[in-house]
Amino acid sequence: MTETNLLQGKKGVVLGVANKRSIAWAISKGMSDAGAELAFTYQNEKLKGRVEDLVSTLPAECSLFPCDVTDDEQVAALGEGLSRDFGSIDFLVHCLAFASREDLERGFSQTSREGYLLAQEVSSYSLTAVSRMAAPLMKDGGSIQTLTYLGSERAVKNYNVMGVAKAALESSVRYLAADLGEKGIRVNAISAGPINTLAARGISGFTDILGQVAERAPLKRNVETEEVAGASVFLASDLSSGITGEVIYVDCGYNIVGL
Repeated sequence: MTETNLLQGKKGVVLGVANKRSIAWAISKGMSDAGAELAFTYQNEKLKGRVEDLVSTLPAECSLFPCDVTDDEQVAALGEGLSRDFGSIDFLVHCLAFASREDLERGFSQTSREGYLLAQEVSSYSLTAVSRMAAPLMKDGGSIQTLTYLGSERAVKNYNVMGVAKAALESSVRYLAADLGEKGIRVNAISAGPINTLAARGISGFTDILGQVAERAPLKRNVETEEVAGASVFLASDLSSGITGEVIYVDCGYNIVGL
């Protein structure tokens, strides 16, 4: 649950909404409930209808743009569309990650060069690309945020090349925060605990991970998408005006636990 009107008058874009169970969609609903005016992206025509159906359930009309983040021309076109429709934006939420199933299933030492580069491009470099696009639109400062996971700093079974990409993503958050801070732009990451989304089910043994986290986390449960959404709304709001370059854990405390 998010506080009503916390984002009233703010405009922003969410990248990476895929389905109704995704963290990106929970964030979108939370921001809409908090009063934000939203725009969304879709990767290709195949996914456009799915995103349109979800967006149509929100109370306010939303802009929708194609954007494959591996294509610089589409990223630039997104910036032009946001400028045309909004004039300026206050926040950007990056919920994009991808690695080939083969590189998630086999041992990390067997990661292909092509698979490694693909995971880095989509899951890490894309944050830099869209931040460069968004910065000129954040005329009064703003908030850029992304999603990460504990596998960035610990070796999590079957997370493999995605963990390395998330490590690069978190480093990018710090460098972008240092680079864009003088413009009043804050850059942060939310490290969510494992959530039973369609994307997460692509990780072998994911059900076992859920069970272990619920058993060992201080709160003795798994985190909910709405709790991640609450943190995202906070980071987009003026309440987080002094926070940048951080990785904020929303994982029921699992990251603090040792043996």
